[in-house]
Amino acid sequence: MRPEDVNLVAIGQRRVAGLRRDEVARLAGISQEYYIRLEQGRDHQPSDQVLRALARALRLGSDGVEYMHRLVRIQSGGVRLQDSEELAAAVDEGLRSMLAQWPSTPAMIVDRNLGIRMSNESARSELPGRWEPGSNAALVVFGDDWKRCDLQWERSARTTAAALRYSSDPGDPELHDLVGVLSLRDATFRGLWGNHLAAPPVVTEVDLVTSDGEESSFTQQAFQVPGDRGLVLIVLHRGQLGQAARSA
Repeated sequence: MRPEDVNLVAIGQRRVAGLRRDEVARLAGISQEYYIRLEQGRDHQPSDQVLRALARALRLGSDGVEYMHRLVRIQSGGVRLQDSEELAAAVDEGLRSMLAQWPSTPAMIVDRNLGIRMSNESARSELPGRWEPGSNAALVVFGDDWKRCDLQWERSARTTAAALRYSSDPGDPELHDLVGVLSLRDATFRGLWGNHLAAPPVVTEVDLVTSDGEESSFTQQAFQVPGDRGLVLIVLHRGQLGQAARSA
Protein backbone atom coordinates (compact mmCIF):
# COMPACT_ATOMS: atom_id res chain seq x y z
CA MET A 1 0.00 0.00 0.00
CA ARG A 2 1.13 3.51 -0.79
CA PRO A 3 0.36 6.63 1.30
CA GLU A 4 -2.05 7.95 -1.32
CA ASP A 5 -4.04 4.70 -1.07
CA VAL A 6 -5.04 5.66 2.48
CA ASN A 7 -5.29 9.44 2.01
CA LEU A 8 -1.87 10.22 3.46
CA VAL A 9 0.53 12.78 2.04
CA ALA A 10 3.93 11.30 1.18
CA ILE A 11 6.63 13.50 2.72
CA GLY A 12 10.35 13.22 2.05
CA GLN A 13 12.38 10.52 0.34
CA ARG A 14 11.26 6.90 0.76
CA ARG A 15 13.46 3.84 0.49
CA VAL A 16 10.42 1.68 -0.34
CA ALA A 17 7.04 2.41 -1.84
CA GLY A 18 4.95 1.12 1.05
CA LEU A 19 3.75 2.70 4.27
CA ARG A 20 6.17 3.61 7.02
CA ARG A 21 5.84 2.16 10.51
CA ASP A 22 4.61 5.40 11.99
CA GLU A 23 1.94 5.65 9.27
CA VAL A 24 0.63 2.15 9.91
CA ALA A 25 0.58 2.80 13.65
CA ARG A 26 -1.28 6.06 13.15
CA LEU A 27 -3.88 4.44 10.90
CA ALA A 28 -4.39 1.63 13.44
CA GLY A 29 -4.60 4.01 16.39
CA ILE A 30 -1.69 2.46 18.30
CA SER A 31 1.70 3.82 19.28
CA GLN A 32 4.65 3.44 16.94
CA GLU A 33 6.64 1.83 19.76
CA TYR A 34 3.99 -0.85 20.25
CA TYR A 35 3.76 -1.48 16.51
CA ILE A 36 7.54 -1.94 16.36
CA ARG A 37 7.33 -4.50 19.20
CA LEU A 38 4.74 -6.42 17.18
CA GLU A 39 6.91 -6.34 14.05
CA GLN A 40 9.92 -7.57 15.98
CA GLY A 41 7.99 -10.36 17.70
CA ARG A 42 8.46 -8.96 21.20
CA ASP A 43 4.71 -9.00 21.86
CA HIS A 44 3.29 -12.44 21.09
CA GLN A 45 -0.30 -11.90 22.21
CA PRO A 46 -1.85 -8.73 20.76
CA SER A 47 -5.49 -8.28 21.63
CA ASP A 48 -8.30 -8.91 19.13
CA GLN A 49 -8.95 -5.16 19.18
CA VAL A 50 -5.38 -4.43 18.04
CA LEU A 51 -5.58 -7.12 15.34
CA ARG A 52 -8.85 -5.69 14.04
CA ALA A 53 -7.33 -2.20 14.00
CA LEU A 54 -4.29 -3.41 12.04
CA ALA A 55 -6.52 -5.31 9.62
CA ARG A 56 -8.51 -2.13 8.95
CA ALA A 57 -5.35 -0.06 8.57
CA LEU A 58 -3.85 -2.51 6.08
CA ARG A 59 -7.21 -3.10 4.37
CA LEU A 60 -6.95 -6.85 4.70
CA GLY A 61 -9.64 -9.03 3.19
CA SER A 62 -11.26 -11.90 5.08
CA ASP A 63 -8.50 -14.34 4.03
CA GLY A 64 -5.81 -11.95 5.22
CA VAL A 65 -7.57 -11.46 8.57
CA GLU A 66 -7.90 -15.22 9.14
CA TYR A 67 -4.26 -15.74 8.16
CA MET A 68 -3.12 -13.03 10.59
CA HIS A 69 -5.14 -14.52 13.47
CA ARG A 70 -3.72 -17.99 12.76
CA LEU A 71 -0.16 -16.64 12.77
CA VAL A 72 -0.78 -15.04 16.16
CA ARG A 73 -2.15 -18.33 17.53
CA ILE A 74 0.97 -20.15 16.32
CA GLN A 75 3.32 -17.45 17.61
CA SER A 76 1.67 -17.36 21.02
CA GLY A 77 2.26 -21.08 21.48
CA GLY A 78 -1.36 -22.18 21.31
CA VAL A 79 -1.96 -25.86 21.90
CA ARG A 80 -2.60 -27.80 18.71
CA LEU A 81 -5.02 -30.63 19.02
CA GLN A 82 -4.11 -33.90 17.34
CA ASP A 83 -6.50 -36.39 15.79
CA SER A 84 -6.58 -39.75 17.51
CA GLU A 85 -5.04 -42.61 15.54
CA GLU A 86 -8.47 -44.23 15.27
CA LEU A 87 -10.10 -41.08 13.84
CA ALA A 88 -7.23 -40.48 11.42
CA ALA A 89 -7.37 -44.07 10.17
CA ALA A 90 -11.14 -43.93 9.68
CA VAL A 91 -10.94 -40.61 7.81
CA ASP A 92 -8.09 -41.85 5.61
CA GLU A 93 -9.94 -45.06 4.71
CA GLY A 94 -13.00 -43.06 3.70
CA LEU A 95 -10.92 -40.64 1.63
CA ARG A 96 -9.13 -43.43 -0.25
CA SER A 97 -12.45 -45.07 -1.06
CA MET A 98 -13.95 -41.78 -2.25
CA LEU A 99 -11.00 -40.86 -4.48
CA ALA A 100 -11.01 -44.32 -6.05
CA GLN A 101 -14.66 -43.87 -7.07
CA TRP A 102 -13.82 -40.84 -9.26
CA PRO A 103 -12.21 -42.54 -12.29
CA SER A 104 -12.42 -39.47 -14.55
CA THR A 105 -12.02 -36.69 -11.98
CA PRO A 106 -8.47 -35.83 -10.82
CA ALA A 107 -8.41 -35.51 -7.04
CA MET A 108 -5.81 -35.50 -4.28
CA ILE A 109 -5.32 -34.87 -0.56
CA VAL A 110 -2.59 -32.39 0.45
CA ASP A 111 -1.24 -31.33 3.83
CA ARG A 112 -0.32 -27.90 5.19
CA ASN A 113 2.84 -27.75 3.07
CA LEU A 114 0.96 -28.97 -0.02
CA GLY A 115 2.59 -32.36 0.34
CA ILE A 116 0.53 -34.96 -1.54
CA ARG A 117 -0.82 -37.55 0.91
CA MET A 118 -3.19 -39.31 -1.51
CA SER A 119 -4.11 -39.08 -5.18
CA ASN A 120 -6.37 -41.04 -7.48
CA GLU A 121 -5.51 -42.71 -10.77
CA SER A 122 -7.04 -39.86 -12.78
CA ALA A 123 -4.71 -37.30 -11.14
CA ARG A 124 -1.67 -39.50 -11.69
CA SER A 125 -2.46 -40.30 -15.33
CA GLU A 126 -4.16 -37.14 -16.67
CA LEU A 127 -2.30 -34.28 -15.01
CA PRO A 128 1.21 -33.20 -16.04
CA GLY A 129 3.94 -33.73 -13.48
CA ARG A 130 4.23 -36.24 -10.67
CA TRP A 131 1.09 -36.33 -8.52
CA GLU A 132 2.14 -39.40 -6.55
CA PRO A 133 1.84 -39.55 -2.76
CA GLY A 134 5.09 -38.25 -1.32
CA SER A 135 5.45 -35.57 -3.96
CA ASN A 136 4.52 -31.92 -3.41
CA ALA A 137 1.92 -29.87 -5.30
CA ALA A 138 4.01 -26.69 -5.21
CA LEU A 139 7.04 -28.49 -6.65
CA VAL A 140 4.82 -29.90 -9.40
CA VAL A 141 3.21 -26.57 -10.35
CA PHE A 142 6.59 -24.82 -10.48
CA GLY A 143 8.12 -27.73 -12.40
CA ASP A 144 8.84 -27.80 -16.14
CA ASP A 145 6.20 -30.42 -17.04
CA TRP A 146 3.36 -28.39 -15.51
CA LYS A 147 4.61 -25.11 -16.94
CA ARG A 148 4.57 -26.55 -20.46
CA CYS A 149 0.98 -27.79 -20.12
CA ASP A 150 -0.71 -25.07 -18.04
CA LEU A 151 -2.16 -22.49 -20.45
CA GLN A 152 -2.60 -19.99 -17.59
CA TRP A 153 0.50 -20.86 -15.59
CA GLU A 154 0.98 -17.40 -14.03
CA ARG A 155 -2.46 -17.69 -12.46
CA SER A 156 -1.72 -21.17 -11.13
CA ALA A 157 1.64 -19.97 -9.77
CA ARG A 158 -0.01 -17.14 -7.81
CA THR A 159 -2.72 -19.42 -6.44
CA THR A 160 -0.22 -22.08 -5.38
CA ALA A 161 2.21 -19.69 -3.66
CA ALA A 162 -0.67 -17.98 -1.83
CA ALA A 163 -2.13 -21.33 -0.70
CA LEU A 164 1.25 -22.54 0.58
CA ARG A 165 1.77 -19.43 2.70
CA TYR A 166 -1.84 -19.42 3.94
CA SER A 167 -1.93 -23.03 5.12
CA SER A 168 1.60 -23.62 6.38
CA ASP A 169 3.30 -23.04 9.73
CA PRO A 170 6.03 -20.38 9.29
CA GLY A 171 8.16 -22.14 11.89
CA ASP A 172 8.04 -25.55 10.21
CA PRO A 173 11.53 -26.71 9.09
CA GLU A 174 9.95 -28.69 6.23
CA LEU A 175 8.39 -25.47 4.94
CA HIS A 176 11.77 -23.71 5.11
CA ASP A 177 13.37 -26.50 3.08
CA LEU A 178 10.57 -26.42 0.51
CA VAL A 179 10.70 -22.63 0.12
CA GLY A 180 14.47 -22.79 -0.18
CA VAL A 181 14.30 -25.33 -3.00
CA LEU A 182 11.57 -23.45 -4.86
CA SER A 183 13.38 -20.13 -4.45
CA LEU A 184 16.57 -21.54 -5.93
CA ARG A 185 14.73 -23.12 -8.84
CA ASP A 186 12.27 -20.45 -9.85
CA ALA A 187 12.51 -16.65 -9.97
CA THR A 188 8.72 -16.31 -10.27
CA PHE A 189 8.26 -18.18 -7.01
CA ARG A 190 10.82 -15.95 -5.28
CA GLY A 191 8.87 -12.87 -6.35
CA LEU A 192 5.49 -14.29 -5.32
CA TRP A 193 6.79 -15.49 -1.95
CA GLY A 194 8.38 -12.11 -1.33
CA ASN A 195 4.99 -10.44 -1.91
CA HIS A 196 3.51 -12.40 1.03
CA LEU A 197 0.41 -13.52 -0.86
CA ALA A 198 -1.84 -15.61 1.42
CA ALA A 199 -5.19 -17.09 0.37
CA PRO A 200 -6.85 -20.51 0.45
CA PRO A 201 -7.35 -22.25 -2.92
CA VAL A 202 -11.15 -22.22 -2.80
CA VAL A 203 -12.24 -22.13 -6.47
CA THR A 204 -10.10 -21.39 -9.51
CA GLU A 205 -9.99 -22.26 -13.20
CA VAL A 206 -7.20 -24.43 -14.61
CA ASP A 207 -6.65 -24.79 -18.38
CA LEU A 208 -4.35 -27.70 -19.20
CA VAL A 209 -3.02 -29.79 -22.03
CA THR A 210 -3.62 -33.23 -20.52
CA SER A 211 -1.63 -36.39 -21.10
CA ASP A 212 -3.70 -37.26 -24.19
CA GLY A 213 -2.65 -33.98 -25.85
CA GLU A 214 -6.11 -32.40 -25.55
CA GLU A 215 -6.79 -28.95 -24.08
CA SER A 216 -9.12 -29.26 -21.08
CA SER A 217 -10.61 -26.66 -18.76
CA PHE A 218 -11.09 -27.70 -15.15
CA THR A 219 -12.71 -26.04 -12.17
CA GLN A 220 -10.43 -26.65 -9.19
CA GLN A 221 -12.13 -26.69 -5.80
CA ALA A 222 -10.67 -27.25 -2.36
CA PHE A 223 -12.39 -28.66 0.72
CA GLN A 224 -11.12 -28.89 4.30
CA VAL A 225 -10.90 -32.45 5.57
CA PRO A 226 -12.45 -32.89 9.04
CA GLY A 227 -9.90 -33.14 11.84
CA ASP A 228 -6.85 -31.23 13.01
CA ARG A 229 -4.20 -32.39 10.57
CA GLY A 230 -4.65 -29.50 8.12
CA LEU A 231 -5.56 -31.78 5.22
CA VAL A 232 -7.32 -30.42 2.13
CA LEU A 233 -9.15 -32.28 -0.62
CA ILE A 234 -8.48 -30.79 -4.07
CA VAL A 235 -10.72 -31.78 -6.96
CA LEU A 236 -10.41 -30.77 -10.63
CA HIS A 237 -13.64 -31.37 -12.50
CA ARG A 238 -15.13 -30.54 -15.85
CA GLY A 239 -18.73 -29.37 -15.89
CA GLN A 240 -21.27 -26.60 -15.85
CA LEU A 241 -19.57 -24.65 -13.06
CA GLY A 242 -16.38 -24.33 -15.11
CA GLN A 243 -18.31 -23.39 -18.25
CA ALA A 244 -20.30 -20.73 -16.38
CA ALA A 245 -17.15 -19.22 -14.85
CA ARG A 246 -15.42 -19.03 -18.23
CA SER A 247 -18.42 -17.36 -19.91
CA ALA A 248 -18.94 -14.80 -17.09
